[in-house]
This record gives sequence, structure tokens and C-alpha cells, in this order.
Amino acid sequence: KRVSVVLFCQTGVYYGSKLELRAKPEDDEYWNSSKFSAFTFDDEDDEFTKMKESKRAVNSILVDDDDDDDDVEKVSWSGEPIGSISWSVKETASSFRSSGEQSFPKIDTAPSLPKQGSGYSLSSLFKAFTDTSTRAYAPELRKPKSECKDYMSDWSPEETVRRMRKGRAYSLERFRSLQDKLLLLDEAVSLHDGNVITAVLIYLKRSLSKEILFRELMVREVALRHYVHYLKEMGEQKLLLMQYKEHLNIKDEGRRRDFLKSCLSLPFSQDDAMHVQDHYTLLERQIIIEANDKRGEAEIFRKYPRKASILNMPLITTLYYSCFYHYGEPEGTFSSPANIRKTFRISEKQYILTALGARAKLKSWFDVDSLFNTKNWLGYTKKRSPIGFHRVVDILQKNNAPAQVLQEYVNLIDDPELRLSLAQKYKCHDIVIDTYKDLKDRQQLIVYQGKVERGSHEDRKIEELINNMQIRWKN
Repeated sequence: KRVSVVLFCQTGVYYGSKLELRAKPEDDEYWNSSKFSAFTFDDEDDEFTKMKESKRAVNSILVDDDDDDDDVEKVSWSGEPIGSISWSVKETASSFRSSGEQSFPKIDTAPSLPKQGSGYSLSSLFKAFTDTSTRAYAPELRKPKSECKDYMSDWSPEETVRRMRKGRAYSLERFRSLQDKLLLLDEAVSLHDGNVITAVLIYLKRSLSKEILFRELMVREVALRHYVHYLKEMGEQKLLLMQYKEHLNIKDEGRRRDFLKSCLSLPFSQDDAMHVQDHYTLLERQIIIEANDKRGEAEIFRKYPRKASILNMPLITTLYYSCFYHYGEPEGTFSSPANIRKTFRISEKQYILTALGARAKLKSWFDVDSLFNTKNWLGYTKKRSPIGFHRVVDILQKNNAPAQVLQEYVNLIDDPELRLSLAQKYKCHDIVIDTYKDLKDRQQLIVYQGKVERGSHEDRKIEELINNMQIRWKN
């Protein structure tokens, strides 16, 4: 079967020849459906026809798309229709680049391909394929200044926070000095955007010491509230307490007091805020008491000289000091035990324990009794203890209370077994004898008679009870 083969050169000159070939059926299908058409001498040399043929030629070489896509216009990231001459040349040039030259298109200063009219000629395209001696880059449009500015880092604090608010690229690392960082924070606060404020605070937390950060936040209430909220969300409330504990490193009492006063503005939790307030008030109270007591003018200071200063002592130690040196003072004075108890909301049990230890140390048994004496609605005096009389007995015994005083409080214990045990321990014989009598335990009474001195008051008392026929003993 004869097949005519037509070849073209760039000038359109015909070099036709006829060949004897035996074609296959699939060859017929290819040539019949081919997008190439035979050469004609028709005058279809208008610009539109040339562009159409160039587009088809380029698409048949570079773009492996289905014929069904011809009617769909595709647009590249630069806005040019996919399949156009300009787009095809760019894609061809990019295919020559090495794998390491990817990402955004580059602006090259190499000479561009020659143009014909408003487009690129087909000969220029084939030259790009064949010329491997030089690296050809397709001409590219320069990016708008607004896009290039996204990759700059010399923004002012005001411009930086505005970019943060708009979700655009930004960098905080360039703000290195403390002044620049604070300007950045102030600009973020002025923008009234919580997300921007928090982002700046996270950067400051990472780049500033906690001492400097808290010092600056104390005068920026809005930023401080955002920072505390951030710490709570992240479970880092301990940073606030760490800042509060910095007062331990301050030796001067006046400076420490001022530091604690500045901590009052920190938004602690309700319990922590009350603790900080009490600590500041206590130190302020201790400074006043120390200034008066260090002169040692009162008689008690000459009789019982102070062993240490009251400054920076715990609350209970301060209360003990007040009960020891200032017991009985009017409630209106700062050093009064009653004033300290009321100011710091000390419980009755804690107050009784502390005052009992201080007054027992001074052997002031009258004051000890006054701690427990109460009157009922009929006017009768009765002893009552919120801490249990067994604990009162232990404190009195440690302070060498007289036997009569000790025995009085042992006898006030309600539990018989506990009362008997303490009475035997502290040799309160009358209480032991009376307890066995109440239990109607004659055998134990006889045993205990052997432990007391023969012929003593206790011995005679036990003998009388044993011989008393009116008592109905259980053994």
C-alpha cells in the first residue's frame, strides 16, 4: 500500500518523496485521527490561524492531556491560561532546572527567547529544546512589592502587630532590646486583640527573666490579666508563687515589705491573694513591734531578755511572742494578742494552745486558768477547753506545773480510762483512788495501795475505802 509522507521545514519548502511501505491497520487509524494536517497553499496566514496551529503543536509535544480537556481553560498560579505559548515555554524552561532549584520562580537576567509579534515563535521553542550549551530560563514577571514585603523583617512594632492581627507572616525575633519588646507589647495592648497580646506575652516569657517580666507587667494591668489567664490555661500558676517567693532573697525588711506590697496587685487565686495580704500585714506589724521592743524599756524585757528579733517570724511565733511579752494589752494596740488573733483570723484552738504555752512558760497559772474559765447563763464559772484537757495536762507538765494545778486539770478529763492513765503517769494519787472507787474495783485499789507510801494520806484513804461496807464492789 502506498503512503504519502509530507515533511515541513521552518520556511514551508516541500521536500516530499514517495516510499513503498506496508502499513499496518493501526497506522491508518493514527494518520486519519492525527492532529497534523497536510500542507496546503491556502491563504490562511492570518494571525489567529498561526497562533492556533502553534498552540496545537506545543500542546501535542508538551501537554499529555485528553482531547476532552480542550474545551476547559486551565489557569496557572501566575494567572496565565495553561496551554498558552507563554505558559508552555515557562514549563519547558523549568523542566531543565535541577531538582534543587524548586520553590518560588526566580527572576533571571539571562536573555529571553526571541519574540515574533506578540508571542513566541515555534522555532524559538525548538531552539530551547536543542540548545543545551546554555541554561535557558523563561522570562518571568517581577512579584508585586506587597508580596515581597511578606519576606522582610524590618517592620516596626505597630506594623508587626497589625500583620499578626491579619494573619500574615511576621517575626518577633528582631525585637531584642527590652525597650523594643515593651513597645511591641504596648502596641499589642492598644490593638485590643487578645490573641495578639497572648502571642507577644509568650515571646516575652521566653526571652525575658521572670523578674523583669513581672516588674513590667505590674504596671500594665491589661497585659497582666492576659498573662495570668494564659498561665492558668497552661497550668503554670506556680510562676506567680515563684515570683512571690522572691521576697525570701531580700534581706532589708523595708524593701521586703515594699516588694510584698507590689505583689498585692498580682491576680492570685482568692486563697493565695489572702495569704499574700496577710504576709504583708504581718511584716508591717512586726516592723512596728520591733521598733518599740528593741529598746527593752518594759520590766518583762529585763526579766526575760529577748533571744531574737521578731522580724520575719511566722505568724504563730509572732502570736507566742505577743502572748509572752504583751499579754493583757488593750486590743487596740498592734502588739496585743487579741488584736493579732482578730486581724489574722486565728482559730480558738490555735490561740488557746499558743497562749497556754506562753503563759505556762512564765508560770502564770492565773492566766492559764483565765483561758478556760467560762460562765454559764446562771453566772456559774466552769472550765471548758476546745483542745481537750488531756492536751492541757501535757503542756502544763512540760512546764513543770505544781501538782495541785496539774491534778486539777487531770480531774477535768471526761474519759475515765484516759483520766486514770494520766493520773498514774503523773502520780496524781487522789485521782487514781477516786477513779477506782467510781469503777468499784476493789482489787485494783488494793494493788495501788502498795504503790503509795506507807502511812501517807493516800494510804489511809485507800484503807478507809476498802473497809467501807456500804460500797458494793464488783470484785
